[in-house]
Parts: sequence; structure tokens; C-alpha cells
Amino acid sequence: MAEAVNNLYKTELIRQRGPWRTVEQVELATLEWVWWWNNSRLHGELDMRTPIEVEDAYYAGQESGQPAPAGQGSR
Repeated sequence: MAEAVNNLYKTELIRQRGPWRTVEQVELATLEWVWWWNNSRLHGELDMRTPIEVEDAYYAGQESGQPAPAGQGSR
């Protein structure tokens, strides 16, 4: 799975947005991409919801004592 994420990172960010002039440019772009990956991307295995939406729903269910909706595993 790590190889798949690394390939997506290279394809979606490094190759498409280059050429890079400095290491700092790559670092900043990487931080932005990681934030997008963890928070905003739509994910097919999560019923086309963002990871943060699923996580928020999970913890809201934990606080109310209700089980998480079907199809949601813990992260």
C-alpha cells in the first residue's frame, strides 16, 4: 500500500507540478499534498466521502454511545 501512495504522490504532485527549483518548494508542496490526502480527497472505499468526514462521524458516534454506521471501520 505504501508503494501505491508513493506512486500517487509522484504522479499527482512531483511530476505534474515540477520542475522544482528548490528543496523548500518540494517540501511545501508535499505538506499541502499530505494535508489534502488526509483531509479533503474523496475516497471510493469511504462512499465518496473525505477521510476527515468519516473520522468526524466515527468520533461523534463514540461520544453519543452509538455504533459507527455500517461500512466504517476504525482508523
